[in-house]
Amino acid sequence: MKFTSEHEALRRTTRQFVENEINPFTGEWEAAGQFPIHEVFKKMGDLGLLGICKPEENGGLALDYSYNLVVAEELGRINVGGVALAMGVQTDMATPAIARFGSKELRDEFLTPAVAGEKVAAIAVSEVQAGSDVAALKTTAVKDGDDYIINGHKMWITNSLQADFFCLLANTSDGKPHFNKSMIIVPAKTPGISFSEPLDKLGMRSSTTAQVFFDNVRVPQRNLVGTEGMGFMMQMLQFQEERMWGAANAMGGMLNCIEKTIQYTRERTTFGQPLINNQYIHFRFAELMTEVEALKALTYRACELHIAGEDVTQIASMAKLKAGRLTREVADSCLQFWGGNGFMNDNPAAQFYRDGRLVSIGGGADEIMLGIICKLMDTLPGKRK
Repeated sequence: MKFTSEHEALRRTTRQFVENEINPFTGEWEAAGQFPIHEVFKKMGDLGLLGICKPEENGGLALDYSYNLVVAEELGRINVGGVALAMGVQTDMATPAIARFGSKELRDEFLTPAVAGEKVAAIAVSEVQAGSDVAALKTTAVKDGDDYIINGHKMWITNSLQADFFCLLANTSDGKPHFNKSMIIVPAKTPGISFSEPLDKLGMRSSTTAQVFFDNVRVPQRNLVGTEGMGFMMQMLQFQEERMWGAANAMGGMLNCIEKTIQYTRERTTFGQPLINNQYIHFRFAELMTEVEALKALTYRACELHIAGEDVTQIASMAKLKAGRLTREVADSCLQFWGGNGFMNDNPAAQFYRDGRLVSIGGGADEIMLGIICKLMDTLPGKRK
């Protein structure tokens, strides 16, 4: 992928925003278990960072997805993963379907303020029995006059406790599980919505995550995104951009972790010399950087194909799989080089170790990615002749 001066200008803007408006406060936000999401998102909206690929009529920049990857990669340099995750939910998980399939009225009411940073979005898909297996979700939306009546509950919903609206996936018929689901926009203050206490997570602790319960929640049928029964398809399309965003964001996090660890090993001396003078450590950094560059090539290729209008389900799944596994490898290797300091909660490698573990789970677990890759390679049992 060839980056232009416009890409690099956007990269500088994002990096300066992270350095000046985010990283000085991440310790405080991590301890609090949340960050001032409306305040931060408004600043991002003013810079145009929440609508890179969104339509101009809704306040977006209408740029291609390569610009979004630049922003995702730079957001990976935020000291804590939860803040970047909340941003990714807003841009690449909860709003793409509205932008692509939503009516003008829905886009004006929900997408435009989301792009401006005036409303916070959350994606309400996962359930206790339906994480990676989206087809198994049980939440229902039944027609009643001009409304839908929604019942069910959602699990692991990022941004939920601070959200202004949910992009919810629910069963709208008793048909086949891949064709009975619809996407519906549900304002967070609608009567009948309640929440659990914040979930006690291993990492991503600066983002608010909770269960969301829907008890006879009434919303107008005009809040339907696209057409009824096409929600599963929309979610699968959304997953591809989410997975590319996740891979790019992980790349930024890996580079940040490696750079900080290199600096530490230059300054830390043992047995009379800097740690980095140990050939094994020096060589290990070379190996890790080579792996990150290989992931970049894979992710950028997926992006190029996506921009060209090709189906990137397989290659985006490969990038997601590689990103999750490499994140774990980078975090573990770097933590080891910090020694006892790496075992402390406030250590950057330890932070990345905790936060980065989600990459192999969220947005489709590694095992789901492997299944998708195998299926599209035509190598699943019974496919070969």
